[in-house]
Amino acid sequence: MAEATKTSRAELEQYLDPKVLAKVTRLDLQARLVVEGFISGLHRSPFHGFSVEFASHREYVPGDDIKHLDWKVHAKTDRYVIKQYEEETNLKATFLVDCSESMRYARDGGGLAKYPYAAALAASMAFMLLQQQDAVGLVTFDESILTHILPSANPNQIKTIVHALHGTSCRRKTSIEPICHAVAEKVSRRGLVCVVSDLFTDIDGLLRGLQHFRHHDHEVMVLHVMDEDELTFPFQGNTLFRGLEDTGRIMIEPRSLRQGYLDAVDTFCKEVKRKCVANRIDYKLISTADHLDAALLAFLAARAAAVRKRGSRR
Repeated sequence: MAEATKTSRAELEQYLDPKVLAKVTRLDLQARLVVEGFISGLHRSPFHGFSVEFASHREYVPGDDIKHLDWKVHAKTDRYVIKQYEEETNLKATFLVDCSESMRYARDGGGLAKYPYAAALAASMAFMLLQQQDAVGLVTFDESILTHILPSANPNQIKTIVHALHGTSCRRKTSIEPICHAVAEKVSRRGLVCVVSDLFTDIDGLLRGLQHFRHHDHEVMVLHVMDEDELTFPFQGNTLFRGLEDTGRIMIEPRSLRQGYLDAVDTFCKEVKRKCVANRIDYKLISTADHLDAALLAFLAARAAAVRKRGSRR
């Protein structure tokens, strides 16, 4: 038992950097920014006009509608709490993390590979959601589903998620579209679905898979994680390139291909983003060279700003 606890702690330290989480939570993301970015309002009901039944209390945060304050509790405890009803039950989020072989790539010099970066990103967001009593689940996949952890709001869920992320090896090809279809049929209740991947797949197939989630009224986010080498192609001199998903090997002089490669990557990323936006899917390209806390904060702040902008148009 002692050894299991020690391993779990090491895994948590690897994927949940305390410095990263401290910076993120400092901006009131636990109570407002994260959920406001995912679903407009804090656990607001999508079923306006239906009768409701009291479910529980939660702490008041700035911006909450004061008409839901429980003044009896305040009179007894001097605490401000909000009444929650059945229709305000907490968000259910499912993270789909790509564990295909291409996610093993890391630039020379000891840079962080795409998979551990993606795992840290998903774990950090899961940690924040669990802190505000939201339910979080995980799917790891390559060409098939490797792990499927159902959403739970139990605080120990983060250990289960981190353990699954830590114990995954990246060995096979990816196949995102059928994974999305399979998960969409399993996730019945409306919530958040976040795909974390390098998206080495067919764009049209990817969009068909993501649209399946949108068809079920899920909020969908795509975090496109790429290595800085893949974005800048810094190679010099004759270089042997080996495909990580059984795509063979080739020796080339990279400088003659750099501009064509960069144009192709730029076109691909812009096309994925364009189609995501057209389907009301949030998209963010993230380089493994970006500090995790900065990437996470920038993305969540942009989502919150978009929600406020949409609200101001109503």
